[in-house]
Amino acid sequence: MKVMHLNNSQNSSLHNNISINDIRPTSPASTNAPHKIVMDQYEGEVSKFWDLYIGSRTERVKNYSDTLVTTLRQKGYHRILDVACGNGIDSIMLLENGFDVVSIDASDKMLKPALKTRWSRRKENAFDNWAIEEANWLTLKDDLENLGYETNFDAVICLGNSFAHLPDLGNHQEEQRTALKNFRDVLRPGGSLIIDHRNYDYILKSGKCPCRNIYYNSKNIKDITTSLLYVNFIPKMIALDYDLEIPKPGKGQNGEQNLISFRLTYYPHLLRAFTKLLQDTFGENAKYEVSSDFNKQIMADQLEGKDPSFNPETNDTAFYIHSIEKN
Repeated sequence: MKVMHLNNSQNSSLHNNISINDIRPTSPASTNAPHKIVMDQYEGEVSKFWDLYIGSRTERVKNYSDTLVTTLRQKGYHRILDVACGNGIDSIMLLENGFDVVSIDASDKMLKPALKTRWSRRKENAFDNWAIEEANWLTLKDDLENLGYETNFDAVICLGNSFAHLPDLGNHQEEQRTALKNFRDVLRPGGSLIIDHRNYDYILKSGKCPCRNIYYNSKNIKDITTSLLYVNFIPKMIALDYDLEIPKPGKGQNGEQNLISFRLTYYPHLLRAFTKLLQDTFGENAKYEVSSDFNKQIMADQLEGKDPSFNPETNDTAFYIHSIEKN
């Protein structure tokens, strides 16, 4: 794992450029206003090769679709907002299970496969009615209302470590708090936010990121290299360099391979800190659950640090999934 440290003066440069300059710059930020910044890291090559990183869509959703669909149905939810639609994989799974879905993403490039799927399956009512929009998390409620949508969703989902793309520009997580508040504000009372992040406790401690997990199990994955940026000794950004191998054209599955590489950057949300961030947004009395990899529930005493047998730094869970209900 490569580690960088910046002091206060260097920190201002980082915030202006949103990049790890000594390693490799990320994509530029797109802005609606100086204080409304959403990163689109999926320009160019990343969007082209994302399906190769995901692998089989069918095999991916098998890992969690039953749990997610059952949870939504048990709560009586029907109208879902997918705020990290990307190529549409989770939205499609929900549509196929009878949910009414509105899908958004900040990256128009990543939405192209979803739009193509909607067109190719337009004769199916669910897909003909599928709403897909480009929108900004930091102006989400206004964006949706300006587009003509009622902001009273039963559930908001933000999966695949997507929320971690939103950086902390001012050391107080203001952008992240704004986005979470907007997720809350587009829910009806009794609606839930279902949001996840990688197990950054483990990544920071071990210095490595698991190559395969519940979401990403492609045979094309060769390696993921982890780099970490500290600002004033606080972890501020993790860069993951993804290496994929794909067969060269005409060589067959056992022939020569092309190596495809791309980088994405993330804010390293720690389990207990992210739990507090959500509770600050929804209120301490909001109904709250956390599971590891859509499987084992994390108990309250574990989240509160009262169970000495549970240590997020050594727990090799790949993803934590949080569900919190709006009062």
